[in-house]
Amino acid sequence: MNVLVINCGSSSLKFQLIESDTEAVMGKGLCERIGIEGSRIVYTPAGKDKITIESPMPGHTEAIKLVLDCLTDEANGVVKSLAEINAVGHRVVHGGEKFASSVLVDEEVMKAIEECNELAPLHNPANLIGIKVCKELMPGVPNVAVFDTAFHQTMPPKAYLYGLPYEAYTEDKIRRYGFHGTSHSYVSKRVAEILGKKPEDMKTIVCHLGNGSSICAVNQGKSVDTSMGFTPLAGLIMGTRCGDIDPAILEYYAGKNNLDLHQVTDVLNKKSGVLGISGVSSDFRDIEDAAKEGNDRCEKALETFMYQVAKIIGSYVAAMNGVDNIVFTAGVGENSGSMRQGICNYLGYLGITVDAEANGQRGEEIQISTADSKVKVFVIPTNEELMIARDTVALAK
Repeated sequence: MNVLVINCGSSSLKFQLIESDTEAVMGKGLCERIGIEGSRIVYTPAGKDKITIESPMPGHTEAIKLVLDCLTDEANGVVKSLAEINAVGHRVVHGGEKFASSVLVDEEVMKAIEECNELAPLHNPANLIGIKVCKELMPGVPNVAVFDTAFHQTMPPKAYLYGLPYEAYTEDKIRRYGFHGTSHSYVSKRVAEILGKKPEDMKTIVCHLGNGSSICAVNQGKSVDTSMGFTPLAGLIMGTRCGDIDPAILEYYAGKNNLDLHQVTDVLNKKSGVLGISGVSSDFRDIEDAAKEGNDRCEKALETFMYQVAKIIGSYVAAMNGVDNIVFTAGVGENSGSMRQGICNYLGYLGITVDAEANGQRGEEIQISTADSKVKVFVIPTNEELMIARDTVALAK
């Protein structure tokens, strides 16, 4: 079965065509600057060089049409016609409490996704457009929605409730939802495969560390707590996001700087995190380079990030009454050995020791803890597209 995986962002669209039997990627790419001048698609057919095509994309409809044109192109396509695409899997950011697993898309599902638009106004509407266009251009082909929030629907009320009037939860849907669920699900299952164990027999903490970062406690294969909250703004400091702060700061900061709530929220989302602390960049690589040159604010940004990761790991050890494995994934987690070492330096009380040579590897699936480490530590590159494809195949069949 050939499965097209589509991930519609607010102004971008990532895609992969995956052959499900071998799980090989037949073609992949990225549509950039959708709705903005200078839009383009970067497309890579398997075994061939990357192709960049400048093309107007006023919206996601045009972007998806361009994706399908590339995949079926006579010279560089990977299928002869759309008839060879058997199913489409869509990443949907927010499923609220309505979806605890991936689902085949029908009119009722689309209506339920639309009802969650207010919880993810930048992403859910774009996700819906992607589904509608694929249904229009490939009638009869099954579409599957895979939700970022679904994996975390196993969290108990003690983990997802906020200390607000209960009506804020029952009437206004305010609770911890968590995100990066597809990544946390894939990585927690993959570490079990590597160890030849069942996820149900393990306690794993997954650290998805990148420009957006979250940590998840996975007990017996289920998410029992996660650091992101009602929105992806909560939890760790990130590239440009502030993470957890005292909520009274909003009113104080707004008054001090003559800002309205919308402007403050913009600061918290786009001008904070390690960018705000360092004053240099939201890219951890730039910050690490500047810290090596003695930039004090960059050193503070890195130290703060590592400290927060270690604190949340510690809290999840308490929540699960133990831990068997800690796994690093995503851009920073997969590629920064110094970041991993800095975090693990706080975890000596768990009996963790790191193999310096193994930890020096980048972007590889590898155990970085020593043989005598009481808790195993891994690096496992995430593969959200593959997880979406697997769910799509299971439901489409």
